[in-house]
Amino acid sequence: MAENTQPTEVSYLPPAAPPTNHGDTVAAWTAMTGVMIGALVGAIAFVVAAVWLFWVGIGIIVLALLVGVVLRNMGYGQKKVTR
Repeated sequence: MAENTQPTEVSYLPPAAPPTNHGDTVAAWTAMTGVMIGALVGAIAFVVAAVWLFWVGIGIIVLALLVGVVLRNMGYGQKKVTR
């Protein structure tokens, strides 16, 4: 191209895509860690045949999921993009 040519076309860019962090947020890590601990407690309960400990593990899982939702609503989750 010549150095002093004027552009004759206008280019338009599409809207930017939202950032992809693949769930790498405080809310996701907190919820996932809690679910893993609850599953571990439940698995140990199966091995030692303690029904009460199994339900404690289920309770930990439910609590971890609720904490994850609360953290997401507080702004510690993935950002939402309005289109």
